[in-house]
Amino acid sequence: MKPLPNQAQVVIIGGGVIGCSLAYHLTKLGWTDVVLLERKELTSGTTWHAAGLVGQLRATKNMTMLAQYTSKLYATLEEETGQATGFKQNGSISVAPDAGRFEELKRGASMAKCFGLEVEVISPSEALEMYPLLNIDDLVGAVFLPKDGQTNPIDVTQAMAKGAKMRGAKILENVRVSGIQIKDGCATGVKTEQGDILAEIVVNCAGLWGRQVGLMAGVQVPLYAAEHFYIVTDDIGLPPNLPVLRDPSSWIYAKEDAGKMLVGCFEPKSKPRPLNTIPEDFSFGQFPEDWDHFEPAMLNAIHRIPKLEDAGIHTFFNGPESFTPDDRYILGEAPELKNFYVAAGFNSIGIQSGGGAGKVLSEWIVNGFPPLDLWDVDIRRFHPFQANACYLEERTEETLGLLYAMHWPFRQPESSRGVRKSVLHDRLEKAGACFGEMCGWERANWFAPEGMKARYEYSYDRQNWFDASAIEHHAAREKVALFDMSSFAKFMVQGQEAEKVLNRICANDVDVASGKVIYTTWLNEQGGIESDLTVTRLQKDVFLVVTAGASQIRDLAWLLKNIPDEAHVNVTDVTSGYAVLSVMGPESRNLLAKLTPTDLSNEAFPFGTGKDIEIGYGKALALRMTYVGELGWEIYTPTEFAQDIYDKILAAGTDHGMQLAGMHALNSLRLEKAFRHWGHDISDEDTPLEAGLGFAVKFDKPGGFIGREALLRQKEGLSDVKNGVLKKRLVQFALEDTEPLLYHNEPIWCDGRIVGDLTSGMYAHTLRTSLGMGYVSYEDGVTRDLLHSSVFEIEVAGERHPARASLQAFYDPKSERVRM
Repeated sequence: MKPLPNQAQVVIIGGGVIGCSLAYHLTKLGWTDVVLLERKELTSGTTWHAAGLVGQLRATKNMTMLAQYTSKLYATLEEETGQATGFKQNGSISVAPDAGRFEELKRGASMAKCFGLEVEVISPSEALEMYPLLNIDDLVGAVFLPKDGQTNPIDVTQAMAKGAKMRGAKILENVRVSGIQIKDGCATGVKTEQGDILAEIVVNCAGLWGRQVGLMAGVQVPLYAAEHFYIVTDDIGLPPNLPVLRDPSSWIYAKEDAGKMLVGCFEPKSKPRPLNTIPEDFSFGQFPEDWDHFEPAMLNAIHRIPKLEDAGIHTFFNGPESFTPDDRYILGEAPELKNFYVAAGFNSIGIQSGGGAGKVLSEWIVNGFPPLDLWDVDIRRFHPFQANACYLEERTEETLGLLYAMHWPFRQPESSRGVRKSVLHDRLEKAGACFGEMCGWERANWFAPEGMKARYEYSYDRQNWFDASAIEHHAAREKVALFDMSSFAKFMVQGQEAEKVLNRICANDVDVASGKVIYTTWLNEQGGIESDLTVTRLQKDVFLVVTAGASQIRDLAWLLKNIPDEAHVNVTDVTSGYAVLSVMGPESRNLLAKLTPTDLSNEAFPFGTGKDIEIGYGKALALRMTYVGELGWEIYTPTEFAQDIYDKILAAGTDHGMQLAGMHALNSLRLEKAFRHWGHDISDEDTPLEAGLGFAVKFDKPGGFIGREALLRQKEGLSDVKNGVLKKRLVQFALEDTEPLLYHNEPIWCDGRIVGDLTSGMYAHTLRTSLGMGYVSYEDGVTRDLLHSSVFEIEVAGERHPARASLQAFYDPKSERVRM
């Protein structure tokens, strides 16, 4: 056995495809002092038994780009390293037996056009020509991706390992990591049975054991194992150029394998596998057969590929894969521990994502920041409770099947529900709320009128809640609506240097009078938007930061990361301590005036102001802010007072036509006002100037702010600008045709060529058409003249629809209504 080094720049734990990809890419960037430790042999956990599919089309743009890169990498590895990989690009066909699935496939094909991915929407008969074994009797269409392929998982992993070793990396097998060394909140190395290794960076690529390795470091890594099944037939004479077949509605995929056929499934209800039932020395292992469980999928496969009925079974495989609560993998530096990174939880797509994941994580480690928006897979999207074993086991029953389930708009998970409830949950439920789930929070998405069941009926068309949400939307525009926004993340920032520290983190100026609310962005050094939020100065040394519930962990980690160690500042997450009632609409002042003695007039309580008020039998902090674009207040109250205040608002609202409203109405309202949604319309790839948020940047404030220099370069025309005009800007679109519905990722066409894609979309009930937002990139600059003189179209499932373009909101562009 090779002796262990005493120290290294980076120690990677795990020798599967992800760990080897990371080592390969780190050495390509010039970091050669890399040590990879594998508990048994390379690929022996889950990589070795992967099906080896290399698909490129994923659910989002950036995830697709990473899959594209993976395919290109695998095509070159053999030439670079001399190690054969078995990679071939025969293409793939995904088939649709009904209109809903075909719509999903066509929308994905449209998205693929935005970044040059070759894709063809084909008929059933064309699919049969490409795949002669196919039963097309019940198919309505298909999609063909000619550059999709397949590879040998062991060989492609060994090729990346060889490439890493060629550039100096040390790869040591049969070394089990038993602990993580930690000092002053930083990972400083690993402990093993053969000795300890000091390291500047430690990376958890432990796959199936990723959760346990995370616990060694006090880091929550929400992973759970599930049994994954496939069969390999006897040799049935399949041609080697047969495309990969996916029939997601039948839960199955199939690929040619040396004349045989491999058929695997992602069944709707999986078999979670507790890690303590997997032997400690598990290596190249598998579980017992379970034909009863696999048989329904096999019958589906026989229906789609009748030749299988007469094929003998050479191998029945059942082995473990690890899954996350949302079916997206985990990348990034752990929020709990500096210099400890995670790359795990690849949900059966580790081979097709491995190259791209290794590339971007290596750049993240070397540069200190991610090379593109990776929020889809960022570890900071998860909350600590999501590493709970009971939660994970129940959710994993569902998540495996969700890989091939219909990805309906607004689809909600069905398992592990009811984890986090507002104190008003029971009242909202009695009022007809249909709840959606966000980071465990149960939030009212819409309210069912009397006689209607509060449950979703999914489709790509107007869903069953469309009219109910329209009522809520109109109430906010014309009368008053009440939203429960308790899921907002809330941080109290206190201390004698709170103002100084926050002003350095915030692009806007928070050196304001007590009682003033400031909308601001937090930027990285490249000028990209890490978050957008409000900061309210409550007292001289006390500030309340309010941000989105989905980014609670991310934003708290960013805040803490950017507070100097010596600063006199304390941060407390008070999210659970406060309920938030949002009272919005032109009647909101008249309604609330019945419940509080505070003067709510525009003169006494202007927009952007916060005051402590008496309301009901309690007290609350009222902020005059809005995310719907109307007169309104957000009422922050300790949770124990919320029910009384809610009841009194509800009673008083009867005379004012008040409606309870949910998140779907909030989304349609904010899109009419072109209010940005972080994670959709703005991200760490986008600057405030590009996003139209320059009004919230104070370049000349004392002390500057993080990202100021990068923004100044952009503003002064040193990058991304031509003739003083930005080449990339966030633009609003309104469809001329009122029937199509927009969601996100739809291509934006300008004078016959694609110039971007939508970041969000929703039907706008006030304007009676679908609206969308998206970045337009244009070499000569994105100007009002361009928007007015060009022909814009939005592509929906392969069809283009004319659209009006604007840099301003289509509803109340001067924001006069919020200042009534």
